[in-house]
Amino acid sequence: MPWPAADEAVFDLIRQEIHRQNTTIQLIASENFASPAVMAATGSVFTNKYSEGYPGRRYYGGNMVVDKIEDLARDRVCALFGADHANVQPHAGAIANMAVYQALLEPGDTVLGMSLDHGGHLTHGSPVNFSGLLYRFVSYGVTPSDERIDLEQLRDLALVHRPKLIVAGATAYPRLIQPEPLREIADEAGALLMFDAAHIAGLIAGGAHPNPVPFADVVTFTTHKTLRGPRGGAILCRSEHAKAIDKAIFPGLQGGPIDNAVAAKAAAFAEAATDEFADYAARIVSNARALASALAEHGFRLVSGGTDNHLLLLDLQTFDPDLTGKEAQAVLDAAGISLNKNTVPDDPRSPFVTSGVRIGTPAVTTQGMDTDDMQTIAELISRALRNRSDDTAVAAVKADAEQLCATKPPYLGLEPQL
Repeated sequence: MPWPAADEAVFDLIRQEIHRQNTTIQLIASENFASPAVMAATGSVFTNKYSEGYPGRRYYGGNMVVDKIEDLARDRVCALFGADHANVQPHAGAIANMAVYQALLEPGDTVLGMSLDHGGHLTHGSPVNFSGLLYRFVSYGVTPSDERIDLEQLRDLALVHRPKLIVAGATAYPRLIQPEPLREIADEAGALLMFDAAHIAGLIAGGAHPNPVPFADVVTFTTHKTLRGPRGGAILCRSEHAKAIDKAIFPGLQGGPIDNAVAAKAAAFAEAATDEFADYAARIVSNARALASALAEHGFRLVSGGTDNHLLLLDLQTFDPDLTGKEAQAVLDAAGISLNKNTVPDDPRSPFVTSGVRIGTPAVTTQGMDTDDMQTIAELISRALRNRSDDTAVAAVKADAEQLCATKPPYLGLEPQL
């Protein structure tokens, strides 16, 4: 592929990143490999257009084609999830969540959200995030026994605090989140229900996770994780909330949408509606379960005992009480394996250090790895961490990781020719 040669520094770094993605094992649960169609749309001439407003109601001229691509994206995503209304303009999942709060709440309103150290997201009430600064969040979590969402605690908190909104969904929770009992609790407490499906949107689209759209007032998600689209967010809602949601995005929080991202979202939604994508979603889960089982055999403790979705959490404290998530992440980076440090429930260490790591299988599944490869990856992780003080041993793991990736590179032949 011919690439511009005007800026050698930039395109050399792009080439380096392509090489990194092709030769190292990508296990970050919030990452994936976008298709050529999605990347082509992201790099299209839609990047040149300014289009504040919505189809048929723009503040700039020349939007006759932009209106069509945004309508196409909205129609496709509504059909994909069975939603009444969609807003495809959010630049990110955090912006989508912020828009929902702005549309449905007043500052100071009470909201129920999942505790961060039990798997929740910053926008679910962190005191350093806008959500915790503007609203009164009450946190629910997982049970000490099985580390699953404590629905009894959630119901008790909802009935005591009478929140205006209950936020479901998580960023580091390895089990299914059933939406129906959450709807029942919300109705009993007189609350609205928002489901943050950022991580599991692709699993929902592919039929590998229950669909929250029929039960929630609003569903938010990102398009770049399991959905395998461009970086960005989207909001689905019931028709009665459509006007408030749209107003919250524009003019409330954003200016013009990123039209090239909207075009790429439309492409991703079409891909996610195929039988091939449904098979892909199922393979994400089977790979996660295989990886979880293999890691358990190597002596790692799995939070909640396993996984039902695309990610798993390892509690490193029983594997090696001196090993922190921060150190494990650094060692595995050196060994050609990318993942992230993560807190575990009731973690004694800070979020900057942590006692665990989060592992996801969307990206490796996209590049064609299977359950046998998960056995190999588990062995590489164990070997690197057990020999983390031996630079030669870590380098050997990196070589083995590169050899595994060479059999199934995600972007073969993509390297730019300058």
